[in-house]
Amino acid sequence: MFWMGVASAEHARSGRDGGFAQLGHGKHIAVKSLRKGDWIVYYSPREGMGEGETVQAFTTIGRVTSDAPYRAEQAMDFNPYRVDVDYLTDARPAPIKPLLNYLQLTQDHVSNWGIVMRGPKRKLEKEDMRRIAEAMGVLADFENSPN
Repeated sequence: MFWMGVASAEHARSGRDGGFAQLGHGKHIAVKSLRKGDWIVYYSPREGMGEGETVQAFTTIGRVTSDAPYRAEQAMDFNPYRVDVDYLTDARPAPIKPLLNYLQLTQDHVSNWGIVMRGPKRKLEKEDMRRIAEAMGVLADFENSPN
């Protein structure tokens, strides 16, 4: 399966650097459908959570390596659910606007594409993930990874 998570660029990089994915403010329901071997790419609307510079780009991409979601101790009284992810560290941010007409996710919503990018995650078609991986400069890594 192929998934798009939505998070600030800052949070997406934290997940990449920590080797995990966390969606929907750490809610179990947001990550429970992610399975080992699934791909996840993060779309980041802004640099910070609801603040900072506009990014509007796919910022990180990787493959889920956990067998199941687990609780992490992040802060006092905050134990979000996560899955482990092997991120492609050579991936570079890919602005979404040049891809709008080519992604199945957005091609029917080019004039109001932002509405499609809301929520903690979206299921993607393989071809969309392939186009995004190509735009991020990691198509060979994506295509050559074992199934």
